[in-house]
Amino acid sequence: MRLDAASAGRLAALALACVGREFPNQPGHVMQRAGELDRPRSLHPAFFGCFDWHSAVHGHWLLAHLLRRFPGLPQAGAIRSALDSALSAANLQVEAEYLARHPEFERPYGWAWALKLAQERGNLQPLEGVIVQAYKQWLPRQTYPIRSGTHTNTAFGLAFALDHAHPELKPLLIQRSIDYFGDDRDYPAAWEPGGNDFFSPCLIEADLMRRVLPDFRGWFDAFLPEVPASLLEPARVSDRNDGQLAHLDGLNLSRAWCYFSLARALPDRPLLRKAGERHLGAGLAQLASGSYAGEHWLATFAAYALACAGD
Repeated sequence: MRLDAASAGRLAALALACVGREFPNQPGHVMQRAGELDRPRSLHPAFFGCFDWHSAVHGHWLLAHLLRRFPGLPQAGAIRSALDSALSAANLQVEAEYLARHPEFERPYGWAWALKLAQERGNLQPLEGVIVQAYKQWLPRQTYPIRSGTHTNTAFGLAFALDHAHPELKPLLIQRSIDYFGDDRDYPAAWEPGGNDFFSPCLIEADLMRRVLPDFRGWFDAFLPEVPASLLEPARVSDRNDGQLAHLDGLNLSRAWCYFSLARALPDRPLLRKAGERHLGAGLAQLASGSYAGEHWLATFAAYALACAGD
C-alpha cells in the first residue's frame, strides 16, 4: 500500500473540508479572567477548524505534506490558499502569544504536531520557538512518563519533537526518553487496547526508543519478548458517531505506522511488516465514514501511516 496521487487527492479533500470549518468545536481554553471567552476563530486564527486545535494543526500538516509530495494535485491551488491564509505571520503571532499565556495548552500532543508541521512546511515562527521553549521548561519537571493511549502520551510527544531535531532540544529529548523508558521490561501488551485509544502505548514507546537507542534490538527483545494476539488484531469500532469510540480507527493507523517503522529497524521480523499492512488496511477502510467524529482527523493518521509504509 502506497500513497499515490489518487489517494492523496482523497485525503486532501477530507482535510480541506475541515480546516476552515469552525463548528462544531471543542475548545481547550482555560479562562484566566472575565471576558476571555471567545469564539474559536478569534482565539486561534490559524487553527480554529477541525473540531479542536490539535486536529487543525495536523490537518495543516497533512495539506503541506500532500502538496510537497504531489504538487500537481487538482486541489493544489486550494491547498496553497488554505496554508497561506492560516499560517500568516499575524496568525502565528497570535497563536504564539496564546501558548505563552497558556503554557500547558495542548501538551504534548498539539505541540508535537506543530513541530511536525514546522518540519514539513518550514518557518512556523514565532509559534515554533515558543513550543521549543515549552518543551525545555516542561520535561525537567515531568517526573514520570504518561503512558496513555491518547493525547497526553509522553512517548509520542518526545518522538515527533525528536524528528524536528532542534539543536537546543534534542539532547534533552534523548536523555528524558532514556530516563523514562530505558529500563522498561516485559510490557503488558496483552492489556491493550483501551476503549478510547488512538495510540498503542506499547508500540508508540517502542517507536520512540528506536530513535534513541544504539542497541534498540536488545531493548525491544526485553521490552516485548512476544507480540500478543491482541496487539496483532486490528481494533473494532462499534459506533463511529461516538468520538471516543472512533479513536480506535486511529489506533489501527497509528499501530500501522509504528509497525512499519519497527519493521525497518528489525528487518528480520516479517511479522511486524505484516501487522502494519493489516492495520493499515483496516484503518484506510474507515476514512470516509460520513461521521465528522472521525473525518476531522483520521486522514492525517492515514497519510502518516502511508508515508511510513513507503519509507
